Amino acid sequence: MSLKILDQLSQDFTQLLENSYDYNVVIEVGKQPNIKLYKAHSAILYQRSLYFRQKLTNATKKNNVIEFKIPNLSVQTFDIIVRYIYSGIVTLENFEPATTFDLLIALNEFQFTELVERIQFYLIDNYASWLRLKFSRIYQISFDNENFNALQQFCNGILVKHPSMIFNSDDLETLQENAFIALLKRDDLQMEESEIWDKVILWGKERTQDLPSNLEDGQMKTLNVLKKIKPYHNILEKNVWDDILAKYLAPNVPITSLILPPRKKATVQLPSRKASIITPSSSIITLEHVAEISSWIDRRSKIYNTTEIPYEFKLLLRGSRDGFTGEVFHRLCDNIPGTVVVVKIDSTNEILGGYNPLIWKVSNGKKIEGAKTADSFIFSLKNGNQSILSRVKGESKAIGYGKISQGPIFGFNDLGMGRYRNPISKAWCTCSSEQVYEKPIRNVDDWFFYR
Repeated sequence: MSLKILDQLSQDFTQLLENSYDYNVVIEVGKQPNIKLYKAHSAILYQRSLYFRQKLTNATKKNNVIEFKIPNLSVQTFDIIVRYIYSGIVTLENFEPATTFDLLIALNEFQFTELVERIQFYLIDNYASWLRLKFSRIYQISFDNENFNALQQFCNGILVKHPSMIFNSDDLETLQENAFIALLKRDDLQMEESEIWDKVILWGKERTQDLPSNLEDGQMKTLNVLKKIKPYHNILEKNVWDDILAKYLAPNVPITSLILPPRKKATVQLPSRKASIITPSSSIITLEHVAEISSWIDRRSKIYNTTEIPYEFKLLLRGSRDGFTGEVFHRLCDNIPGTVVVVKIDSTNEILGGYNPLIWKVSNGKKIEGAKTADSFIFSLKNGNQSILSRVKGESKAIGYGKISQGPIFGFNDLGMGRYRNPISKAWCTCSSEQVYEKPIRNVDDWFFYR
């Protein structure tokens, strides 16, 4: 018979870290003014971390204590890592996706391979919208780390259908050469060859100094492939340029250059099921509304075309079908990250709503609890008038967690669901006395009934 009481073992080692008994290692983490000293034990560090094993092998002691400095890591991130070393436990529930991603990078550097894969899937399962929002950075970092296979597959799955997320990104010129070449080699990019050529030239010009002044953008905009290539023939190998000309002048004459077949471009860029999920399921918003909301999520200056929407919207709750109470909302919507709330005011037909990249949950106390995020927003959708987007400015109170009788709350007072006069009222409040979001989405601060 074998008994395993691992919880107690974990607690004991955590206590050893906290009380610093018989420590022989001091680790200084962070930069001024955010520096913290950790007192640790070389035997535990050596056994639990390949990173520290390599450091300790050649370390020298001063007064029987080994000193390390890790200036390029935040105290918050290292605190998670060192507690994992001692306890074997990592808790991610209350962290922003950006913090979790930084932790992933650090864990990879510290060679905790057992956690690297799990946290990648955690990010994909819970923060897919944030990964899309930061797509260029995620793509580059995941490509530069061979251990980030799950994130690479996630990014590749998006790029197959939406190459514009990289090619039309403001960060295109910062894309590393190896990542860019790997992207160009993909045979399934849903993009015209002439468009890809334009992006290659744009990327190359941004990274090349002292180009001739006669390389004008106007030459790249024509649909004629020769006119796109000719201004750059001097940077091509001579036989390649000769073969290009020969191919157009005498198509049947053999050439020496390798000719790849056209990319496999799908007839429909997005699966038709997207429209079937969005349009029939909601009686309030249209596909154009969804494109606008998706653009706000990704912080795009231009609104997505309805054929390029990178998100699937799944209806979780319909008031006319499921009910309008806070209890129903929490039962159907809690613990699901990346939700969009949409309501229509009975008296005016205004369409209001908000986006929460975090989860919804019920407060543990009597007061409303604030959840921090920089990516939430509230809005008024175009319905005869111009749409209004209001991003969060008070990040610490971006999302409110109230009682079970209260539904979604944005900024405590900016937009929220509550009870007015009787328990079954369908009422929302848009007060601006303590405005957490940039601007009001209505001209009136009052309760209203919705559907």
